[in-house]
Amino acid sequence: MEKRRLSFWQIWNMSFGFLGIQMGFALQNANASRILQIFGADVHELSWFWIIAPLMGLIVQPIIGHYSDKTWGRFGRRKPYFLVGAILASVGLVLMPQADIFIAFLPALWVGAGMLMIMDASFNIAMEPFRALVGDNLRTDQRTLGFSVQTALIGFGAVIGSWLPYALTNWCGISNETIQGAVPFNLILSFIIGAIILVVSILITVVTTKEYSPEELDSFEDEHVHADAIGNHEKEKSSLWDIFEDFKKMPTTMRQLSWVQFFSWFGLFGMWVFATPAIAQHIYGLPFTDSSSATYQDAGDWVGILFGVYNLVSAFYAFALPYIAKQIGRKKTHSISLIIGGLALLSIYIMPDENWLIVSMIGVGIAWASILAMPYAILAGSISPKKMGVYMGIFNFFIVIPQIINALIGGPLVKYAYGNQAIFALMMSGVSFLIAASLVYKVKDVDDIIQS
Repeated sequence: MEKRRLSFWQIWNMSFGFLGIQMGFALQNANASRILQIFGADVHELSWFWIIAPLMGLIVQPIIGHYSDKTWGRFGRRKPYFLVGAILASVGLVLMPQADIFIAFLPALWVGAGMLMIMDASFNIAMEPFRALVGDNLRTDQRTLGFSVQTALIGFGAVIGSWLPYALTNWCGISNETIQGAVPFNLILSFIIGAIILVVSILITVVTTKEYSPEELDSFEDEHVHADAIGNHEKEKSSLWDIFEDFKKMPTTMRQLSWVQFFSWFGLFGMWVFATPAIAQHIYGLPFTDSSSATYQDAGDWVGILFGVYNLVSAFYAFALPYIAKQIGRKKTHSISLIIGGLALLSIYIMPDENWLIVSMIGVGIAWASILAMPYAILAGSISPKKMGVYMGIFNFFIVIPQIINALIGGPLVKYAYGNQAIFALMMSGVSFLIAASLVYKVKDVDDIIQS
């Protein structure tokens, strides 16, 4: 038996929920540091608050992957998980920028950090089953297209989320002014809109997408699966503790990709955490102690625009990835994309003003698109369909562990090594991308399809 070939729009609908997930994720990435600083966090403390995000991924994704592999009911296999995750994430989105309403019970900074934790746990509940769904539903020759469409939707969602605060202020006249300890109304409204779109987009995927039953997936077990993967899974596992056994028996390709992922996501985390203070200081000339002036709010809104630019570029570049990969291979495509992204991050240091940073973000967008698509397309061909969920979850270890490490050391580096100049954290991110690019060539892509 072969999996049915899906049309472009079937693949689009299958991944449409990612638009809402990434819109919420983009609102968080562009504004969480700013919100936490408004609530009283110092620059060097930001990475410690952000450690919540990768910790939630480390804990939640493998568990969700394991159980979604075992789940089958009237609502499907993966769909119940990302629906519940979307609802919980929407609660965190609504409440995080309004954490000061709980000040009678707890400091706003604590409540804000707690809402960040809820959001991150919930995004992880929703995100991993979406990755596995592409592996479940698509044939080998459609997987690169599937992950590329997913990347495009991630890009479009992130553009909307990143630009929304700026658009509400500059196009709709909603104030971004603030007083000490209060989040501007344009941010509060942006997070509420993001929560609504998140739930609606997930419902579109739930309603329009059909999943294969366990019996159907069993019949596809020997379709284009690398012998290395099948040999590791001759018997069905049922215990949650088998995640550790699966980790030890991960395919060779996955081990090789782990190092590429490590340096890619170390760099991304540094960019997300320190972009706002870095640009406020290095481009706008503000002192590191400033987190409430009108100029700082303008810098924060502009960072949202820049993040939207790199996500918009990634959305369009994602459509080119399948064609490029057919011509030169997935490994070379990913390596070149990472090199462009690394050089783009390094270029931020020499840009004369905030408008020139758009050029840097174009390069970052090329790398971001490839990071979201190529490793998963390479990985999916090396693992058994019965283990798609748990291995997509375990693969997330190599995304969250580098973020945890950066969260622990990033703040002290900024304070003690960089003299509170956050721009050097972005330079470190650029170097990290270049290291990742060099490691791609060590990866064995077992089912790459290159056009002769």
